[in-house]
Formats: sequence, structure tokens, C-alpha cells
Amino acid sequence: MSNAPVVPVDLARFTTDPYPALAAMRADAPIAFVPQLGATLLTRRTDVHREEKRIDVFSSLQPDGLMTRLMGENMMRKDGAPHQAERRALFPAVSPRTVAQHWKPLFQADCARILEDLKPRGACDLVRDYAMPVSAEALKRVTGLLTMTAAEMDGVSQAMIDGCANYSGDPDVTARCHAATARIDAHIDAGLARHATPEDMSALAVMRAAGLPQASLRANIKLIISGGQNEPRDAIAGTVWALLDHPAQLELIRTGHASWADAFAEYARWMSPIGMSPRRVARADRVAGIDFAPEDRVFLMFSAANRDPEWFDAPDSFQIRRNLQPAISFGAGPHFCAGAAVARSLIADVALPMLFARLPGLHLTGPVTLHGWAFRGPRAVPVAWAG
Repeated sequence: MSNAPVVPVDLARFTTDPYPALAAMRADAPIAFVPQLGATLLTRRTDVHREEKRIDVFSSLQPDGLMTRLMGENMMRKDGAPHQAERRALFPAVSPRTVAQHWKPLFQADCARILEDLKPRGACDLVRDYAMPVSAEALKRVTGLLTMTAAEMDGVSQAMIDGCANYSGDPDVTARCHAATARIDAHIDAGLARHATPEDMSALAVMRAAGLPQASLRANIKLIISGGQNEPRDAIAGTVWALLDHPAQLELIRTGHASWADAFAEYARWMSPIGMSPRRVARADRVAGIDFAPEDRVFLMFSAANRDPEWFDAPDSFQIRRNLQPAISFGAGPHFCAGAAVARSLIADVALPMLFARLPGLHLTGPVTLHGWAFRGPRAVPVAWAG
């Protein structure tokens, strides 16, 4: 174990709102061992940004890690040449060009259909009724798992991320995760049984065409689902909540002084839907006076880094015109999120502008509670709009 100072946390409070505890760590013990998580946390933006790139020390390869055991060894749990090979195999499905030319029009069509069905209702929970199906329909297309329902996609994603954050070892959470991965494998089988066409740009199709081994293909599809459903869902609903709760910020967009992309990027910094990246110490090393031993578990805390006052003015506030260049919401270095272009297009180019354009008078009708520290998002966002 590292010789970092020990900083206990109350897990219930940390899950409800991790930011006070993270701020205290960042100020007093920026590298701290948290016994409730069994990991050493890096909380300063400078340390996280630098050490995430040093994969020879802080390795993504975690043969005994939760994600590997539950979902298989995907490219996020590989480093160097093996990681790059699988990333290249996936790239045709998620490249900025593919997103702009192929996926965006399909995202717009799905979103228009969902809004057409939603508009007559006059009120809804944005998480369940809008952000969830928008995210799921997009993910069905990008993965190639077209036989799934939107609710099923949302359910298996939640079960997997719950499993990957299950550091307390709850057996019921583990069982639900195993059931979810089995269901995904069944849908992958259905996808592989379809005749491949040159027009199919899905992750399943491009990884199969690249000759990726079955185990890697399946593990990477599960990775895409675990990161490609809940995070866009939570970011869509969360950004809408933040804008409605900060009307002056929304007015900046309406008057052309800021963009939907600015709002999404600021929300992703402010509330970090993906709060951390776990790493395994591959060799002994020393960082900022702290000694790390091989096999130590380390969490690179994106959420804490994105609120570091050395890099952001008034970091606990939501300000969509701030300089977001230092934000590391999508990670940094070789493990920068492969699906970033998909997320930006779905959220900033499609889901946000279409929602506000088609539901005039959109407003909050109740309080919003956020939940989670490894993955964070609103439980519900109650809204109504003009008829």
C-alpha cells in the first residue's frame, strides 16, 4: 500500500455529494488513501493530468480489476500497442467524420420522433422520458445491437456501471452485472448473425471487419455500453437542469453569446458524469512525496481535478463562458475517451438544441437530486412546458 495519509470518508455522504470531501483532500492531502474505497486518490488537476499519461507506472492493465472480471478485458484495460490496436479497430465507427456524416442525421431523426411523442404530454421526467431513450437509441445504432429496446439498453448499462463501482463487494450488485453481460452477449450473437454490409458503420461491424478476436469484440461492446448510455443520459438531463436552474446562463445561449457545446462542456467539468479512472501501480514510484508500491490501487479523480481552484476560478459554480481548456472530463493521454465525438454530437448538436426548440416554455417543476461519485448524474429532472 502507498504511504499516503489515510483519509476516511463516509460512503453514504460521499455518494450523495463527493465534492466537499474531495475539496478537503485536494487542499490538505492531495494524494490520500481512502480505506472505504481501498484505493489511493489523486485529486489535484496537475497530478491527475500528468500521471494519467504515465502508463508505465499507473497502468490501465488490471487483470483482477472489477471491470475486467465482470466485463472482460476491453481496450480501456490495456496499455501500449494492444490498446492502440483495438482503438484503431474501433475508430471508423466513432471518428469525427463518421459522426458528422453518418450518425448525426440518424440521431436527429430518433430525437425528433421521441420529442414528437413527448410533446403532447406537457410534463415529464427528463431522465426517464427523454435523456434515457435519446441516449439508448443512439447507442443501439453505434454498437449495432439493434435488437435491444431502449429500456433494456439503459438497464444493462446501469447494472454494469453499478458492478464496476461495487468496491464494497455487494453480491446482489455483482449478480445483476453478470445477468446484464449475458444479455448483451445474446444481442451480440444476434448482431453477428446478420449479414454484414459496407454501409454498416457500427462498432460491431467495424471491429468484426478488422478481425478483432471474439473476446475483445465482446468486451469492447460492453465497454461502449457502460460508458455510452448512462453518461450521455445523465449529461443531457443534467445540462438541461443546470441551464434551467441558471437562467442567466441559458440566456447567453439564446442571445448567441455562448453555445450548447459550451453548456455541455461546463456541465461535464462541473458535475463530472465520469468521476474517476482506476489504475494499478505497475512498478514502484514516488509522486509528490508519496511512495507507491506495485499492485497498489489508484483512482485518478477527474471530478476533483475539474474543480481545482488552481486551474478554475470559482470552480464550484456553473459558468458556461469560462475557459474550459484545462478540463479533463474525457480524460487525457492515450486513454482519452474514444467516443468523445459521438457524445459531443449527440448532446450538444442534437439533444439539447432540439429539446429547447421543440418544447417552448420548458421549466423545472421540482427539486433535482444528484447521486454517485464514480459515475454521477441526476436521479430525476421533473419539467413541464407550454402546450
